[in-house]
Amino acid sequence: MMFWSDHDMSGWGYTGMAIGMVLFWILVIVAIIALVRSNTGNAQASSVLQPPRYTESPEQLLATRFARGDIDEAEYQQRLAVLRGGSR
Repeated sequence: MMFWSDHDMSGWGYTGMAIGMVLFWILVIVAIIALVRSNTGNAQASSVLQPPRYTESPEQLLATRFARGDIDEAEYQQRLAVLRGGSR
């Protein structure tokens, strides 16, 4: 009387097995996609997270901006004085 279906799986057993198999394959596919994305070296995403590394000094960057015409001479002198620790 304890085993109504004679040790056979009922409909819920097959349903649970099917859902488990679908979830397993989804997990496998997501893991593969995550591995591929982490190993491709996404330079664009990593540059968003890390600040840019400048090889020039702040005075050189200021001189470059002045040479390009982004700032005028008065602003250049004022910012240069601030960088060197002088007053405005």
